[in-house]
Amino acid sequence: MTMTSDEPAKAEALTPNAQRRTAGALLIAGPAIFLLAEFIAAAAWTDPPYSYTHHFISNLGVHGPSTLFGQYMYSPLAWVMNTGFFLFGIAILAGVAALRGLRGRHRWAALVPATLLAAGGVLLGSFPGSGEAMNDGTGDFHALGALAGFIGANVLAIVLGSMHRRVGLSLKLGRTLVAVGVIGLVSMVAYFADIISGANVLVGLVERGAVHPFLIGLTCAGVSIWRGRSRPSATG
Repeated sequence: MTMTSDEPAKAEALTPNAQRRTAGALLIAGPAIFLLAEFIAAAAWTDPPYSYTHHFISNLGVHGPSTLFGQYMYSPLAWVMNTGFFLFGIAILAGVAALRGLRGRHRWAALVPATLLAAGGVLLGSFPGSGEAMNDGTGDFHALGALAGFIGANVLAIVLGSMHRRVGLSLKLGRTLVAVGVIGLVSMVAYFADIISGANVLVGLVERGAVHPFLIGLTCAGVSIWRGRSRPSATG
């Protein structure tokens, strides 16, 4: 069977579409991995029940029993949360790397915070934040991972939002991503202030303010990219 002259062009035209769908799927998968791991690990923590408003997210990755910052930690499915930490940032980095329309400095502007996020997730999953970790020194790696994750995720949201045309997002969604990133960075500062002051007022909720808006915003972006039509890169 011979191929007509038009068929190679048609096959080639499918490549950008497949790449766009791959990028969108990975940007959906990353947040989904995190949220699902968080839900499963929290549901297994029943004695005492895990609190989304009081407990740190990292507590879900500590099998324990252990205590840190006055919080008792005992997560029966700690490995689920740590696997989620490890994989979600890598999935997001892969999704950003697959985005079309980003060239040169614009591509690096997205890849740098995405890499920071992925590295943070690997550190969080590899070094659980237990009370014992604070004593043996590995807690420093966990803290570094949390900081890298907070900053990388929310800066990535701002960058993707500001380059919305290049990645195929609407102006409204672009502005939403920028707002999500700003909210996340402000929440991060409030979270650390809450811990340092010793107040620990709704510290679990404040921490999630630095994480969950980004996860939801990026999921929406991933869906939009996956469903969108291929378009030429913006210039300038």
